[in-house]
Amino acid sequence: MELHTATISRAYTFEAAHRLPFVPEGHKCGRMHGHSYTVTVAVTGIVHHRSGMVMDFADIDTIVKPLIDTLDHRTLNDVIPNPTSELLAIHLWSKVSSVLDGDHDLAVTVSETARSSCTYSGPHHA
Repeated sequence: MELHTATISRAYTFEAAHRLPFVPEGHKCGRMHGHSYTVTVAVTGIVHHRSGMVMDFADIDTIVKPLIDTLDHRTLNDVIPNPTSELLAIHLWSKVSSVLDGDHDLAVTVSETARSSCTYSGPHHA
C-alpha cells in the first residue's frame, strides 16, 4: 500500500497587547500596543489508510484552543517576557509538540498583521 504524506492546518485568532522591551529607545514597538493575532498550526504526517486523515481537526482544537485562551485579551509580557512573534511561535510550538505523537511534524505560524508573520518548526516530538 502506498503511503501519502500531507499537511493539514488550523487557524486560531486572539487579541492581545504587548510591548517589546529590548528594541532601541524610541522604537514604536517599545510602547504598549495590541494586535489581532492569527496562529496557524500545521501538522504533517502520513494519511491513515482507514480514516483518510493525518489527524482529526477536532484533536488539534483540543490541544490548541486552551493555549489560545491563555493568550486572548492578555498582556503577552505576563506570559513571555519578550513577546516577539518568533518567541511566541516557539512558545506555542513547544506546548503543542509536547502533546503530539512522534508520527507528526509541526509548524506554528504567528501573524501579528496581514503582512507580518513568523513560522517556527522543529523536529517531530519523539
